[in-house]
Amino acid sequence: MTLLRFDNVGVAYRGQMALQGLSLDVGAGEIVGLIGESGSGKSTAALAAIDLLPPGAERSGTILVEGRDLKSLAERERDAVRGGAIGMIFQEPMRALNPLQTIGAQVAEAVRLHHAVGRRAARGEAAKLLERVGLPEEKVASSRFPHQLSGGQRQRVCIAIAIAGNPRILIADEPTTALDVTTQARVIALLVELARERGMGLLLVSHDLALVGGVADRIVVLKEGRQVEAGPTRQILGAPQQAYTRTLIASARHKPDRTAPAADAPPLLDVRGLERSHRARRTWRRAVPVKAIDDISFAIAAGETLGIVGESGAGKTSLLRTILGLDRPDGGSITLEGADIFALSRADLRDHRRKIQAVFQDPAASLDPRQRVESIVAEPLHLLAEPIPAAEKRARVEAILERVGLASADADRLPHQFSGGQRQRIAIARALILRPKLVVLDEAVSALDVSIRADILDLLASLGREFGIAYLFVSHDLSVVRAVTDRLLVLQNGRIVEQGPTAELLASPQHPHTRELVAASPDLDRVIAQLAQG
Repeated sequence: MTLLRFDNVGVAYRGQMALQGLSLDVGAGEIVGLIGESGSGKSTAALAAIDLLPPGAERSGTILVEGRDLKSLAERERDAVRGGAIGMIFQEPMRALNPLQTIGAQVAEAVRLHHAVGRRAARGEAAKLLERVGLPEEKVASSRFPHQLSGGQRQRVCIAIAIAGNPRILIADEPTTALDVTTQARVIALLVELARERGMGLLLVSHDLALVGGVADRIVVLKEGRQVEAGPTRQILGAPQQAYTRTLIASARHKPDRTAPAADAPPLLDVRGLERSHRARRTWRRAVPVKAIDDISFAIAAGETLGIVGESGAGKTSLLRTILGLDRPDGGSITLEGADIFALSRADLRDHRRKIQAVFQDPAASLDPRQRVESIVAEPLHLLAEPIPAAEKRARVEAILERVGLASADADRLPHQFSGGQRQRIAIARALILRPKLVVLDEAVSALDVSIRADILDLLASLGREFGIAYLFVSHDLSVVRAVTDRLLVLQNGRIVEQGPTAELLASPQHPHTRELVAASPDLDRVIAQLAQG
């Protein structure tokens, strides 16, 4: 039985086509993957399915939800269908949830919208739904607010709200992009279980081929708003017919050309016995310190790429902040080229900051939207001992922009005038303009499409060879760290539980937590092999 049908659907924003000629069906108990890069029209298709396109959007073609076209319904009937017949899980749970309401109240509100029950019965049903999605009252109180939950827990609340009306169809728009691998695996497993258990159709929207390939029955590929290819998952991933699909698969498997450092290379960065606790968390009896970093030791050689992986709360961000000198440790030492960074004078610390730079996950947040690219990229130049003339500053900015694949004229543009991949190139240019010894990358490619990600990883490898840069690469994506790192550290609860050469560690993990991470991480080659075996 077909629950959701797109028939030659097109969507235009102010005359510009965002979606064109999309046709797909989602049946009862079926999981259909909708994949494509940014700008391919995936989210537009998801919003069109529940008739939530922004004002000014023009839709053509037909979308039927259980045989009904929402555009033909009155507003009250449309509201009953949304959440009743069709539910949606959005990408950013913190934006989808009301920060001023408890999670229990928000789920209960969804229950009352679709069922004729009183407040007490709605609260009871909300508790059951939260337990069903893995948030029982004894572990996660329904009186908590969204900011008191982890990212994975917030996404589970969104799932509870989406299924409160017992929908026959569920649309999940990039539901796991910002989650660590084990949380991502649990959320996807829950969605699949709900689809199979309830006979619910699931439209899974994502740019992650391995994630979709591991669970979808069929896949539809979009490019620039057009449907490129559609068919059973085994066919799309195992024997793609279109060049674009083959390009996506090749990009997801891409490994940059890197040169491993010499085995006897001296350490550039040396971390010994590092300890750091967060401000005490107060209970009704006493203040309990929260240890974020617990006796961590490792070294990075010049030109080496070291990866750090772990779940949310493992201590990755606390470790990076301490290495960057933003937080002081409670114990231990960090030396860069033999100098203890926390024993430096102010003048020496200024010179130290020239040697270590950072690239963060979201370039839209890390670049000042009011400044032009020239000012953004030139910002670290204030760390030089002597100011440089404006003409020389401009020349340095143009040179590094061209080196990261942008044009010198881009120096005069604003960040919003670039794509996500281009903004990340600007962030890399800013980090490299001083030719640092070490660059710290905090989830620097996790939000990028696979082809853009491959370009950025190639760029980093090339610049590393050219300038002799060492990288400290933090990511929750094991496919990325497998491709770009020489060695790997696995963190859990602030401690290193396993470390070693990346290929060996991931091929034969020894610690139970590492094995859990490897098992939970989507791997495209593994998915394709499993599909081939039937």
